[in-house]
Amino acid sequence: MATRIVMPRLGDFMTEGTVVRLAKSAGEEVGQGEVIAEIETEKLNYDLEAVAGGRFHPVVDEGATVAVDGLIGYLLAVGEEVPASETPPAPSAPSRPQSRHESPSPAARRAPSAASSKTPLRSTPGARRVAARLGVDLSQVTATGPGGRIVDADVRAFAEAQTTADQSPSLPPGLPQPSRSEPLSGMRRSIAQHMSDSLRNSAQLSYFMEVDVTEAQRLRREASRQQDTTLTISHVLIKACAETLRRIPIMNAILFDGTIYHFDQINIGVAVALDDGLIVPVLRDTGSMDISQIASLTHELASRAREGTLSPDDVVGGTFTISALGSVDGFTPILNPPQSGILGVGRSAEKPIVSRGEIVVREMMTLSLTADHQVIDGATAASFMRRLQATIERPTRLFQ
Repeated sequence: MATRIVMPRLGDFMTEGTVVRLAKSAGEEVGQGEVIAEIETEKLNYDLEAVAGGRFHPVVDEGATVAVDGLIGYLLAVGEEVPASETPPAPSAPSRPQSRHESPSPAARRAPSAASSKTPLRSTPGARRVAARLGVDLSQVTATGPGGRIVDADVRAFAEAQTTADQSPSLPPGLPQPSRSEPLSGMRRSIAQHMSDSLRNSAQLSYFMEVDVTEAQRLRREASRQQDTTLTISHVLIKACAETLRRIPIMNAILFDGTIYHFDQINIGVAVALDDGLIVPVLRDTGSMDISQIASLTHELASRAREGTLSPDDVVGGTFTISALGSVDGFTPILNPPQSGILGVGRSAEKPIVSRGEIVVREMMTLSLTADHQVIDGATAASFMRRLQATIERPTRLFQ
């Protein structure tokens, strides 16, 4: 039986990936574990390996964009034919690609050609998926693929040209002429969709608390002087969160497909800002780490995130997330579904506070917890915040 090769899900935000390179030729024998394609997403590059041996039969071209779990090709046994739903492309010299800037004539957009109405359309699965998503009639698209097949790049070129030709932007009145415009695409589009889905599909409620980090900062500086790895307040907070999640385990749960799943293992995702968005690498089994191990792994993952060398395993499996913005006092973080909790970390600053009837200067920090009220009751969230505050303000055991 033919083995399907599909687009893997390489992160929580991923909805599609691009086949930037086919490492094997059509008909070439492939061994299990060999790289057959290079996949590119908004955040990762990934070498797709064969899960079995066989003769390689791709059904998309290089440069094709494929939805998660969409078909890339097959691995065929000796003598096995391509499944009936997919036939191999006939060898043919490709026709001249249509420029993305060439707009089809109005007549071409209005009606299919006579030839297309008489002969069945030949198109790749990727082209059909893109056409369905964009509402494009394939009979109006000029084919540039092998054997006269329509590929997804043809569909995208047609849609872009049609949008350019038909679009007449209508901004709200009174606005000045925009200096430039750009579509919501790539990583920014994935983040926007993910955050919109998060707010739409969960009952988010946020809780704020100011904590005294004076002693935690002092111990952090002392520990940094004694170790090779630089410790930051973020590392202290990750450790404190892991300790608190162990004591209030309901916060270490997810809601997925109508079921609440509880975990003993604590996997904390740490948001890392990139030039064009953010990514959330995951520290696995954080509850078993000491603070120096947390610091070392966090530094490593953050560096690899900015270099674009994270693996798919690095960005999946989180059960709780921490997002730190050291430039603001506080903010309301949005849940990273299907997780039930995310902690926002503001900047720390010296402030006058009243302690034992006296005004003293202490280093204070605002923490904000957003929880899914479908899973987490308000009293539980408040209890988590109080225990986290106590753990941070009495931090000696965090450094042991």
